[in-house]
Amino acid sequence: MAEFALERSTTISAPAAAIYPLLADFHEWPKWSPWEDLDPALARTYSGAESGTGAVYEWSGNRKAGQGRMEILDAAAPSKVVIDLRFLKPFKARNTTTFTVEEAGATTTVRWEMRGPKTTVMKILGGVLGIEKSIAKDFDKGLAALKTVAEKPTV
Repeated sequence: MAEFALERSTTISAPAAAIYPLLADFHEWPKWSPWEDLDPALARTYSGAESGTGAVYEWSGNRKAGQGRMEILDAAAPSKVVIDLRFLKPFKARNTTTFTVEEAGATTTVRWEMRGPKTTVMKILGGVLGIEKSIAKDFDKGLAALKTVAEKPTV
């Protein structure tokens, strides 16, 4: 089966130690995730570890938000978070999402990558809707929000 890989990145004026918790703790995702505002009534469930390896986040929402599950498979503070991402509705898919955080002086580069099989549904939707371009736009929106949150002065 064919695979797809999508990667986006941004540079943030904050230390890796300030950014990493926003990625490794699913409770922090509503602050920056591009999908959190798709359904105001989104149902969220957290289980497993509080954050890092073993943390689980499940969601269920309207047609736009769909239903799915994420579990952090590997977390190496402050540089890497690997997530098993499963979409259950409106279509089934299983992908691996990786955040890589690299600090260089006063800035930190965050790379957001998603890999997985290019399913028949994805091929059809990709041809019709440009699904990979849509995901890239979502990643850009999320990284911009992550940058805003991470660069916000702490009180």
